[in-house]
Amino acid sequence: MQGVAAAEEAIDPEIRAFVAEMKAGFSRYPHFDQLTFAEARLVAEAVRRPWREGGPRMAAVIERRIATDGGGVGIRIYHPRQQRPNEPDAALIYLHGGGWTLFSLDTHDRVMREYAARSGASVIGVDYALSPEAKFPRALEQTIGTVEWLHARGGELGVDAARLAIGGDSAGGNLAVAAALKLRDDGKAGMLRALLLNYAALDSECSSSATERYGGPAFMLAGEEMRQFWINYLESAEDAKNPYACPARAQLRDLPPVFLTVAECDLLAEQNLVFARALRAAGVETQAVVYAGATHSFLEAVAISAVAARALEEGSSWLREKLAR
Repeated sequence: MQGVAAAEEAIDPEIRAFVAEMKAGFSRYPHFDQLTFAEARLVAEAVRRPWREGGPRMAAVIERRIATDGGGVGIRIYHPRQQRPNEPDAALIYLHGGGWTLFSLDTHDRVMREYAARSGASVIGVDYALSPEAKFPRALEQTIGTVEWLHARGGELGVDAARLAIGGDSAGGNLAVAAALKLRDDGKAGMLRALLLNYAALDSECSSSATERYGGPAFMLAGEEMRQFWINYLESAEDAKNPYACPARAQLRDLPPVFLTVAECDLLAEQNLVFARALRAAGVETQAVVYAGATHSFLEAVAISAVAARALEEGSSWLREKLAR
C-alpha cells in the first residue's frame, strides 16, 4: 500500500485538479452500471464539454462522410491555415479514446485543434463506430478505410496523400497502430509516414503491479474499467490473441517511426514502455517520452496543465519533422 500512496502523491498538482474536477462531474450523475450505453455516452459528453473549450482557432473545419469497408464513417478535418492552391497539407489522422465505448470527435475537439495548430498539419478525426454495438474489427476497418480513402482522394480536401500520419489516445492509439500493422501486412505500409501513440491500449492484460499501483480510484483509468472496455470491444476472448486487436502480440517490423506519449501515473504506462522496447528491438525508429506526474487522459487538461502543453508541443514538433516535404 505504501507504493500506491506514493503513486498517488506523484500526480502533478495541475493534473490532480483536472482529475478531481472530472470525477466531481461524473459524481453528479448515476454510475455507469445504472445507465444504458447511450445514456453513459451523453453523460461523458456533458462532463468532458468544459475541457474542449478555448484553444486554437482553425482556418476551416470541414465535416465529411466517406465510404469504407466497415461502413460509412464521418470524418472532421481541421485546417490550421488557409488552403493554398497546389499546396496540400500534411495530415494526422486522429482516433479518439474512450475504451472503444465512449467519447467522440467533440470530446477530443480541443486536442485535435491543438495538434493542428502546433504541428501545422491538418488533423482528421474519425467518428468510428463504438462498442459493444460494433465489435472488433469494425472500428479498425473504418480506420483503415479512412487511410485508404485519404490516400486516394485526400487532395479533394486539401490533404497531401504522400504525407499522412496516424495517431490516437488510449483505445484510439490501439486503432492507430492496428491500422498500421494491417496496412503493412497488406503491402500498403507506404501510406503512412508516422505513428503518434498517446497512452495507448496495447495489451488486454495489465500486470497486477500496474493495476495495484495505478488502477485505483485516484487515477483517471481504473483496472476494472479497462477490463470492461476490452470486454465491450472484443467479440470473444480468442480475439485477444489477434495482433490487430491486441498489438502487444504483433510482429512489429517495418512500421513507420513511432512517438509514444507515456503518462507516468497511468495503468497503461507499463505496457507502453514494453511496447517501445519491442519496437526498437524490431528495428522501428521509436521515441518514447514519459511525462512525470501525468495520468491517463492528461492531454485533455491542456487548459490548466503545463505538462499537457509540453506533451502536445513535443508530439507536434516530432510530427512536423516526420511529415516534412
